Amino acid sequence: MGDIGHRVLVTGGAGFLGSHLCDRLLARGHEVTCLDSFLTSQRRTIAHLEANDRFTLIEHDIIDPIELQTDAIFNLACPAAPGHYQAEPMHTWRTSVYGVDNMVEVARRNQAPIFHSSTSEVYGDPDCSPQPESYRGNVNPIGPRACYDEGKRAAETLLFDARRRGDVQVKVVRIFNTYGPRMHPYDGRVVSNFIRQAINGEDITIFGDGSQTRSFCYVDDLIDGFLAMMEGPEDLSGPVNLGNPQERTILDLAQRVLEKIESSSQLVTKPLPPDDPLQRRPDITLATDRLGWKPRVDLEEGLEATIEAFRGLDLEDWTPPTKYWQGPPLTD
Repeated sequence: MGDIGHRVLVTGGAGFLGSHLCDRLLARGHEVTCLDSFLTSQRRTIAHLEANDRFTLIEHDIIDPIELQTDAIFNLACPAAPGHYQAEPMHTWRTSVYGVDNMVEVARRNQAPIFHSSTSEVYGDPDCSPQPESYRGNVNPIGPRACYDEGKRAAETLLFDARRRGDVQVKVVRIFNTYGPRMHPYDGRVVSNFIRQAINGEDITIFGDGSQTRSFCYVDDLIDGFLAMMEGPEDLSGPVNLGNPQERTILDLAQRVLEKIESSSQLVTKPLPPDDPLQRRPDITLATDRLGWKPRVDLEEGLEATIEAFRGLDLEDWTPPTKYWQGPPLTD
């Protein structure tokens, strides 16, 4: 596909992944418009960018239509952490469906390619491992995670129908568990949960017996994958898995965090939430063969950078608004 173009729209640009993508695009000389509703994101993640004359922030929810001029779209808008999307399930679903439909219209009017961040959650609780893009998933459509799982599946349907109709050029990736600096410490993801709890000397909460697995990809590697996909072969629309194929148990992750922080926290177990996947590992053959992409940052290095970032946070400033938070954090 080649050059992305000068003007780039990043929806969800103030989120964990979006803020890192904005950083990278600006560093490469692009003019970036960050669109964010601040439903679950924090303005502090992009505060360092607001003085840049090539950066524009627009507070807007993509559920509502908008007209913008752009050369390319990266659509990252959607609550993505369990603690957020399960607190706002209807809004999450609408973002994935109405919001994506609106972004397809912006892409069509501008004749701009649209990159969409889908998720490994479309595979549900998989009955094969690793999960290739051809696997159609094992999703519970009426469970507590369905707002996100099925919303993202519907978004993919909408995008590929628009592509078949000839309206837009689409680029879809399926993201596996990602971690790194700027994660919300109360987002309910397992890495942020463990690090926050260990730093505070709280019990480390493991849901289930800890034998369930995840594959953790550092944020810098994932952003490399985003750009490789957007600039990759024109005939590669996806979906393409992006993640680290090195599988780890949740118990192993907890023990590594405790060791690195030298925390006195104790491990405690709680029942596994409904529909929580027991295994999650990407098959990245397609990304490696067609994009020349594979993760480079190992878990030890990535955890150290993430822990250092968490140590610098005033956690009281990050306590999520009750509007978006119901009950204890979930794991993912």
